[in-house]
Formats: sequence, structure tokens, C-alpha cells
Amino acid sequence: MKYTLEIITVITILVFAGIFAVQNAHIQSTLKPGEEAWSGADSSAAEIIQSNGYTPWFTPIWEPPSGEIETLFFCLQAALGSLVIGYFFGYYRGKAVRD
Repeated sequence: MKYTLEIITVITILVFAGIFAVQNAHIQSTLKPGEEAWSGADSSAAEIIQSNGYTPWFTPIWEPPSGEIETLFFCLQAALGSLVIGYFFGYYRGKAVRD
């Protein structure tokens, strides 16, 4: 079969996405009001530190209006970094092929 690896890859991605969707639905259904499912360890660590009486040394110049905007900026930063790294890998790979 010509496309065996591609078919296996697509099936694996679909199975993973299905498992993730089911697990996410279960997590979302067990949340209490005000809880976030995917907040990560940063918010937990910040709560523990602030509960011990820590006060920040400075305040941010600008804070994004919502978590979605903050996530957007993080994704844009990751995409830009990927483009830069990919460009240099491609450049040096093309340079090695030409020589």
C-alpha cells in the first residue's frame, strides 16, 4: 500500500483527538464555578506565594484584557520562533545541498 504511513498517522491523530475531547468533556463537567480546567501550575504557584504575604516589586505596564488575548500572543510568539528556526534549518540544509 502506497500511503500506509500517512493512513496510520491520520488514524493516530484522530484517536488522540477523540481521547482528548472525551477527557476534556469529563474535566469540564466536574469543575466547580470559578475554576479553570487548563490553568496550569503557574496560577497555583502564584496563589501560594501571594497567600504567604508576598507583594510584587512592580506592576505590568499593560495587561491583556482577557486570557484569550494572552493565549493569542503566546501562540504568535511560538509561531514566530518556529518560523525563525525553520528558516535557518532550511537555509543551512539548502546551503549544504548546493555545495
